[in-house]
Amino acid sequence: MQPGQMAYDRGITVFSPDGRLFQVEYAREAVKKGTTTIGIKYKDGVALIVDKRVSSKLVEPASIEKIYDIDEHIGCATSGLVADARILVEEARKSAQIHRITYGESMSVQMLVKKICDFKQNYTQFGGARPFGTAMLMAGIDESGINLFETDPSGALVSYKATCIGCGRAAVMDLFEKEYEDNMECFDALKLGIKGLASGVEEKPAAENIEIGVVEEGKRFRRLTTEEISELLKE
Repeated sequence: MQPGQMAYDRGITVFSPDGRLFQVEYAREAVKKGTTTIGIKYKDGVALIVDKRVSSKLVEPASIEKIYDIDEHIGCATSGLVADARILVEEARKSAQIHRITYGESMSVQMLVKKICDFKQNYTQFGGARPFGTAMLMAGIDESGINLFETDPSGALVSYKATCIGCGRAAVMDLFEKEYEDNMECFDALKLGIKGLASGVEEKPAAENIEIGVVEEGKRFRRLTTEEISELLKE
């Protein structure tokens, strides 16, 4: 970094002369070093697929959680700083329940995502705090249809048919550009997602190191069991 940039580098609320917030960009770098996390829509629902990145054989894989239930019809997957993600997940759960109690109905996916992005954006605008070093994929089904959103540390959100965050993003997105098709069957979408995960990680995927969550029309968000993931890997 050039000496003249140091003042802009240290202040979260100070723009550099070329219009950049360096602390937000550093938070994005933290996401790029995170685990490969995939979201993919198919004919009847949407799936989230995550590499847990178990660093040691002494670690209990079940203790590593990357996919979270937000509401009956919404789930999310994260990449980046795990502790930061946990705070955002709790905020999302709280917002969903407040909406349900206040209005007597479930919160729409887009409304919840915007609420979380507003929360994240606050941490880019005021001094004394740093941005969240995590990105989230939010998946769910509501009256508007099947939804998959990606959020980043700046508070921006984008809706995707298939996307990836984390260290394997480039390889996975290249694969999706070539092979993703609209209205895929669930099994085909999960196979493509695992194929993408394999292209984005160094080691061969193992069932105990992968977490998959799916939500379909008329059903609750759920995680696949290790046995179901093993069957997918055999294919």
